[in-house]
Amino acid sequence: MKGQSSRKALKTSFRASPRSIRPIYTGGPVLLTKDGQWLITTMGEEVLVTEVKTGLAIAKVRGDSTSITSLALSYHTEPPTLITAHSSMTIRYYPLPSSAPASNTTKPPLLTYSRALSRAHSAPILVSAVSPDSTLLATGSSDGVVKVWDLEGGYVTHLFRGHGGPVSALHFNFPIIEGEERRRMELMTGSTDARVRVFDLRDASARVVGGGNAVKPKAILEGHVSVVRGIDTTPDGKWAVTGGRDKVVLVWDMLFADSVGQSSKKAGKGKATAVGGPKLVQTIIAQEQIESLGLLPLEENVAGSSKGRLLCHTGGDSGIVRVWDVLKGKEIGTITGVEGVDEAEVDEDEQRGVLNVIYESTTSSLVSIHADQNIIFHSLSSLQPIRQIVGFNDEIVDSIFLNSTASSSTHSHLALATNSALIRLYSTSTFDVRLLSGHKDMVLCLDKSADHRWLVSGSKDKTARVWAPTPDGKGWKCIAICEGHAESIGAVALSRKLDEKGRSGRFLFTASQDRTIKMWDLTSLPFDSEELPEEPIKPRSMVTLRVHEKDINSLDLSPNDKFLASGSQDKLVKIFHVDFDATSGSASGSLRLAGTCKGHRRGVWSVKFSRTDRVVASAANDKTIRLWSLDDFSCLKTFEGHTNAVLRVDFLSHGMQLITSARDGLVKLWNIKDEQCVKTLDNHEDQVWALAISSDEKTIVSAGSDSVATFWEDSTEIEQAEKNEALVKAVQSEQDFTNYIVLKDFRRAILLALSMSQPGRLLHLFRTIITSPEPAVGSIIGSNEVDEVLRTLPGLDLVRLLKFIRDWNSNAKTSPIAQTILNAIFKLRSHEDILLAFESANKLPTLDSIEDDDEEEQQPGGETEEKKPKKQSKDERIAAPISIKELLDGLIPYSERHFGRIDKLVQDSYMLDYVLGEMDGGIFGGEIMDIDN
Repeated sequence: MKGQSSRKALKTSFRASPRSIRPIYTGGPVLLTKDGQWLITTMGEEVLVTEVKTGLAIAKVRGDSTSITSLALSYHTEPPTLITAHSSMTIRYYPLPSSAPASNTTKPPLLTYSRALSRAHSAPILVSAVSPDSTLLATGSSDGVVKVWDLEGGYVTHLFRGHGGPVSALHFNFPIIEGEERRRMELMTGSTDARVRVFDLRDASARVVGGGNAVKPKAILEGHVSVVRGIDTTPDGKWAVTGGRDKVVLVWDMLFADSVGQSSKKAGKGKATAVGGPKLVQTIIAQEQIESLGLLPLEENVAGSSKGRLLCHTGGDSGIVRVWDVLKGKEIGTITGVEGVDEAEVDEDEQRGVLNVIYESTTSSLVSIHADQNIIFHSLSSLQPIRQIVGFNDEIVDSIFLNSTASSSTHSHLALATNSALIRLYSTSTFDVRLLSGHKDMVLCLDKSADHRWLVSGSKDKTARVWAPTPDGKGWKCIAICEGHAESIGAVALSRKLDEKGRSGRFLFTASQDRTIKMWDLTSLPFDSEELPEEPIKPRSMVTLRVHEKDINSLDLSPNDKFLASGSQDKLVKIFHVDFDATSGSASGSLRLAGTCKGHRRGVWSVKFSRTDRVVASAANDKTIRLWSLDDFSCLKTFEGHTNAVLRVDFLSHGMQLITSARDGLVKLWNIKDEQCVKTLDNHEDQVWALAISSDEKTIVSAGSDSVATFWEDSTEIEQAEKNEALVKAVQSEQDFTNYIVLKDFRRAILLALSMSQPGRLLHLFRTIITSPEPAVGSIIGSNEVDEVLRTLPGLDLVRLLKFIRDWNSNAKTSPIAQTILNAIFKLRSHEDILLAFESANKLPTLDSIEDDDEEEQQPGGETEEKKPKKQSKDERIAAPISIKELLDGLIPYSERHFGRIDKLVQDSYMLDYVLGEMDGGIFGGEIMDIDN
């Protein structure tokens, strides 16, 4: 085949980039750090810390095998401490990292907790809050109990009972008011009994002494008729707002009693007397169940309002974030989602509902967390969404690289098709997401034009849609809808060949479960983004042809648009001649069968034309990849190596290599010439449905059922440079070792051999010294310098040397050297010294221990989940430290065998002496004398 002579272009390695798309949120509490840099989300039993700007994973928290019910962030330490509450009623403190991990780290570090409060409540903890001064932590449980904890000491300071149901909201009110002798310290609680209680933390009766007694609240705010979900107060403590599932927001004057008392004092009635309590001054009809509520700073600039107004934000079951003028009771504005609604969902409002809204002061924005696991950032100055993060993509079935502009040298977006009617459009630079709505059912397949600008999607709703970039380059708009199939569309292929103006996409092929292929005329579509139609155009079908007896899984067009390949569950790959003529007024096209490729034993999942040779590749359910000739449709090569169905195939390196993905969760890179797999990429836990390759072939995206889209970067040149650097270092080390031997600098020679993990060189050095014809007087080894080295060898190097001795001792030829060195170590080092060396060596982190932290989860009772043993290279096995038990298990059996052999030799030597003695003066000697006589 062409191009096979150029071996320099072959890619041999790819590395997983840390900037992969992974699930970060599946429901539960969400936090944002004060500086707005890190987003803290929950995934069942885990917590993930993610950098907002780049989407990089910063850290990971693995809990106690029960779900996490509440999160809080305390700034009583630097860096701040994450406080988690678990279904097991346990509270844990996790210090956050001071900085982000290295940019080349693919897995985030696993955080360890600094404190654990077991059985903090007698029922699951539902809500938690940290006081403004980061000295107290409040927790509320499902049995209606609220506890206040000293953050530094970890003990309970206050205990509040009496709630008529589970606690649903907590808020500390620590206002600073001029003229007050004593600062107010209040805790406001909301529960399912629709009441808001205000507790005075300065009340001595509320403090826990022994078991603690029930304490009456300072005030009870009654006005709601359903669960209270949000509480907030102004910095001066005068105004409070509460919201609940009764669809109202209540505004309270918290200083009403004080103001009445002060007016009575001025009237000459003596001392001030509090009359009544907090007063309800405003009721706002929100028209939705409130799930989150908060006040905005007076100086905040909000569109539609002037500074200095008291504003609050709400989020509820309608999925809309609203901003209200609190004292006027008027709505200032609303903020909706990014790109519309997933119309395939039955209960649309429930899926889109807002669970929480967080105010982010550094960027003047609101962050809304939705029930569909999306996290949206909204600008307050424009009341528009500015960024979206998809917490969970579910199963990813296809992916495509796109360019928003024709002049773009790198791909600006990545499109993902998931178990949804919405297409996820990720920015490759920031991972900001836009959702393309239009399909009425799950999107099954994607394709793109040759310039990566147009996007084509096929869906279960029996339609295919063509999308073009909008003029602002931030999104894509549907410009055409192809309707006519009787079943789901499972494969699409857009024309590849560029016309005289450098444009592609003149026609489109679609394949359906109705076993037909349709050819669509797209010549009427505008190619200029400035001329996009307001409503999608309905293209004309030029050809409809039934081509297979079972579902069609894949379509691909040759680079010159002359051939179409189809792969089906009927085990066949079919090649068709394509004719298209757009010179006349009305475009026409035809499709003729050219040949059939037979050989697969099961259904074909993917077909792909080479961009340089007259061959087509196919991947099938029989675990093989086949290469077919377009001349006679015969099978040229067969690639075997996957352990399950191969789902995707594509060409790389000018047609000299193949890249495949399969149900075994692996991505493999193959050399076509020798049919060998040169690299296996493993970063998935489930089947890999999607493969996307960038135009320069330096980036590959694989995605699948585990909801992970891994970015693989071409690391061939980097790894070659690393190998060259390692080779240079090895040559330099060898030269240094030789120089040390010549200079008889045995200490440096031994330490260098140990650091390089070269037991062979070390054995040769010891053999030379031990077998020296002129050993040093009084030396155990034969050299006083080497004796001193063994006596002062550092702990880690001593453990490595003992590990080498264990290996040498297992061989009869090298065992005398091993026993001599072992004898010297036992004479020169105390047993306490040797045990201390093993203890310190095994405390040092190794590559295995670091990866074990990510794979191993601690279970109650100290048990751990079983995991697959990690394969180690030869160098890793040599360098890894061992325990004293492993050393003795390897030394004792072989030493006993060697000593047994020596004992037998000694016994045999006595027998030999006896025989020789008898020969000199015994029977044989007598016979000789008789002969002489």
